[in-house]
Amino acid sequence: MKKRILFLCTGNAARSQMAEGLMRAFHGDVVDVVSAGSRPAGWVHPLAIGALAEIGIDIHDAQSKSAEQFLEQPFDVVVTVCDSAAQDCPLWPGAKRIEHWPIEDPTWGSGDGAERFRATREELAQRIEELMKSECRMFNVECSMLNGLRSSSHSFNIQHSTFNICL
Repeated sequence: MKKRILFLCTGNAARSQMAEGLMRAFHGDVVDVVSAGSRPAGWVHPLAIGALAEIGIDIHDAQSKSAEQFLEQPFDVVVTVCDSAAQDCPLWPGAKRIEHWPIEDPTWGSGDGAERFRATREELAQRIEELMKSECRMFNVECSMLNGLRSSSHSFNIQHSTFNICL
């Protein structure tokens, strides 16, 4: 049986959409993944779509979804990818585990926007790899795609990141 993971952010327009796309592309064989927003934006940021397209992941049909539609569903892991979502949804009914990843919003900041979204993609990819390693250990899940990022025909740098687990 596939494990269920929900990625939450405020608008479900960038970080959580990218996390869902990465997880589905590299671990979709063992994970049923969705994303949502505590206050959905109603659209997906074009630079998020572009950052994933650069590595061969197509999320151009993705839609911003409300967290409310998933409230009654069970999840093995719920991951908040921004501080606002962690404050909006500190607890999740039916979640076996909740994690918080304080990832900066790539929409704002100085410099090239596309570079900010690439950096976010890399940070998410690293955190997803760490999450899957922990899930494999916790649930004895066979993770055939665990090294998918490194063995992919698409290459990009993955930065080392740490994350806080909220229990």
